[in-house]
Amino acid sequence: MHFCIARFIWKHIQKQIVQRRRIPLVQSIKETQSGESGVYSTVSDNGSAQEAGISSPFFDFYTIAEATNNFSHKLGEGGFGSVYKGKLPSGQEVAIKRLSEKSGQGLKEFQNEVQVISRLQHRNLVQLLGCCIHGEEKLLLYEFMANKSLDTFLFDPKKARELDWEKRYKIIQGICRGLLYLHQDSRLRIIHRDLKASNILLDEDFNPKISDFGMAHIFPDHQNQALTSRIVGTYGYMAPEYAFHGELSEKSDVFSFGVLLLEIVRGKKNTSINYDQSLNFLGHAPMQLIQAWTLWNEDRSAELIDPLLHHSDSIKEMMRCIHMGLLCVQELPTDRPTMSSILTMLSSDSALPAPKNPAFFLESSNSGEDNLADACYSINGVTCTNIDAR
Repeated sequence: MHFCIARFIWKHIQKQIVQRRRIPLVQSIKETQSGESGVYSTVSDNGSAQEAGISSPFFDFYTIAEATNNFSHKLGEGGFGSVYKGKLPSGQEVAIKRLSEKSGQGLKEFQNEVQVISRLQHRNLVQLLGCCIHGEEKLLLYEFMANKSLDTFLFDPKKARELDWEKRYKIIQGICRGLLYLHQDSRLRIIHRDLKASNILLDEDFNPKISDFGMAHIFPDHQNQALTSRIVGTYGYMAPEYAFHGELSEKSDVFSFGVLLLEIVRGKKNTSINYDQSLNFLGHAPMQLIQAWTLWNEDRSAELIDPLLHHSDSIKEMMRCIHMGLLCVQELPTDRPTMSSILTMLSSDSALPAPKNPAFFLESSNSGEDNLADACYSINGVTCTNIDAR
């Protein structure tokens, strides 16, 4: 009895503290120059986004603080900030992304994500439930995904055992369908720009859902490619024409999908830079692409398969996925297949064309004179945002 009374008093005190500190909700967000992401919304005092077709609910900060028990249940953390588990008054479980002040993702990325994902509906895209702006706080509410993100399983030696080939193949197909929807079938034509394992969420049945649309680019109906000086995304997953020249198209996402596809088959993260004189290659390439290409040419692709999967009777299907991964990471965008072609490859046994050299390979007979600047090829697990003069 005394415990219940004390708990009630404590919650009342917490509520008073939060209310006293609370900064009134933003009455309006100044419209930002559209740049490459389109017009941003205006958020009114009744909690709805009025412009750009946004219909996402606007949550009160205190409601979110109470739902997360004052942000005490952290699910994970990334370059954008932290993600917390919460439960709304209705009983619905949610995942809440709380953007960090130190994050490279600011108001522009926050509004971009709300604008994009609130207008999309697909079983392989994460559902945005609402947002909140409270002083310097920027929060996004999503449906809760019981198995967190793909990287928490795929790159963990113990948890990876739960990902048999049947689950991995279902994940590959789901990611493919989600990207195809973004590229061709949605009301907006969207390039994700930051496809990687940590941005693939998994529900309780290991169904994949693409998340994190803060860096997504919206194409007008008549446009198929763009040239941008604002390079955003994660090195190691970026297509070379985009990373070096700002040339953006759906083939940029295809390249990222190829890297991710190889990661799923191998069970290893694509994080390393390689310079291998013995292979007569001079340049900086994701280690995974060099190894995959080398073993492919030596007819040893089976060595790329995750040892945890060797007992499976689907080795032929895994080899086919390695083949498709190499087709996706070819240097020239025109050589890479579209997502619709990839989905057809996944659902048939038709013959596949031979892949050409992966990107980032620069043949040379020199030992060091043509070496490129290391600073141009930074690869890490954190989302990077580089802003150059326009």
